[in-house]
Parts: sequence; structure tokens; C-alpha cells
Amino acid sequence: MNSTPFLLRTAALVAFALAAVFQSGCVVAAVGAGAGAVAYIRGELEATLDSSLNATVEASDRAIKELEFAKVSEKKDALSANLVARTAQDKKVEIDLVKVGDKVTKVKIRVGVFGDEAVSMAILEKIKQAL
Repeated sequence: MNSTPFLLRTAALVAFALAAVFQSGCVVAAVGAGAGAVAYIRGELEATLDSSLNATVEASDRAIKELEFAKVSEKKDALSANLVARTAQDKKVEIDLVKVGDKVTKVKIRVGVFGDEAVSMAILEKIKQAL
């Protein structure tokens, strides 16, 4: 019995699975646990900050101004906020904020369609500095 077709199918399946993992854009850089944790997954930077929602919204506004982005819109209620801006290269910057607790806010930052980790980290650092 010839096992070549079985080996070829198995190798093709393994190659397909590896390609799916590497093409998913799932790059993870996680630091810490709980409040203060930061992860970059599928083009989006996610962090949990020890800050109220209102303070984090104000810090995000200051970060956008300091980075000289053009602010497009801001929506906010008691539980969440969404800020949208544009870079000089006309990349969309979206900052989503969700109240986790009285002094804890989840921050999600996406730059452009596919994400930009360096710019996202720069925005997060400016937000932290403004808190």
C-alpha cells in the first residue's frame, strides 16, 4: 500500500493550518495582568487602565491634541465612549473606552484598517501621561 497520498494530504493540511495561523494577523504582545495589562491582537491594542471613564476620555482627548491628529467625532455615555481622529497620513484612529469599574477603564485603539502597533502604543503612552 502506498502511503504517499496520505502523507501529501497530511503535509498539505499542516501547511494550511500554519498559514491560517500566520495570516490571521494575530500578533500578541501581553504585559502584566489585570489593570495595566496591554495586548496587541489582530491590529488592535487593548489595555486596562486604573482610571475612571471620564478621566480616560479627557486623557484621550489630550493625547489626540498633543499628537496633532484631526479629531473627527466623539460619542460618550455613562458606560462607554468612542473617539475617532485622523493622522496626517489620513489613517483613521479609533479609540474605544469601556467602563469596567469606578476606577478601571478598558481602552481599545486601532490605527488604520490593519492596525499599526507603533502608533497605537504611542497613543496609549500619551493617554497614560495625560492621566
